Formats: sequence, structure tokens, C-alpha cells
Amino acid sequence: MTSEKKENWFAAMKSELNSMEKNGVWKLVTLPQGCKPIGSKWVYETKLDSKGQIDRYKARLVAKGFTQKEGIDFNENFSPVSTKDSLRVIMALVAHFDLHLHQMDVKTAFLNGDLEEDIYMV
Repeated sequence: MTSEKKENWFAAMKSELNSMEKNGVWKLVTLPQGCKPIGSKWVYETKLDSKGQIDRYKARLVAKGFTQKEGIDFNENFSPVSTKDSLRVIMALVAHFDLHLHQMDVKTAFLNGDLEEDIYMV
């Protein structure tokens, strides 16, 4: 891997950490006695433009939630996603009412959930 690529991945990781810090999604604490922390891992993705050229590098710090057990570590889970049907309805409304549609990428969409439990991650 070239040093330029390493710098790009490092910048993407730094951007992710800065975004999480800015949104106050975590705080550094000492693990309480008897608590089992969830592992974490970095997930990397190279975004390409319409010509197939590298547009940007994305890095996400994700929790290894698959190590949790329902009823012990959590009670329910929910992941808001859009479906093709909902997109079709929106596009039909835009066309019918001659509206303008604006697309945007929300980098921290999943950081806005309210948790009732304390989660510890390493």
C-alpha cells in the first residue's frame, strides 16, 4: 500500500472519530466490574465516481454486535432503512407536484438513536 493511500485511510478514520466526538456519541470510561465489552473493528470502503475513479475513502468504526445475546445484552433492535417502494412513492410525488428533489449523504445517520442501556466497547 502506498503512503498516499495510507494517509487517505488515516484521514478517513480521523474524520469518523471527529464526527463521533462532535456528536457526543461516546465517552472514555473504565470498564465496570462484571461488564463484558463489545469488540470493534474498522470497515473501509473506497467510493468511486461515475467514471470509476476513486472519489473518496470512507472508514467506519463499527461494534461487533454479533457477540451480544438477545435478552442478556439487549432487548430489541431496530434499523431504519428505506425500501424501493418508499423511494417510488417519493419520486411519484416529486413528479406529480413538479417539485425539486435534493439528495444528500448523512454520514452520522445511525448515531442518532437513543439507547436505554449502557454499552461498553473496546
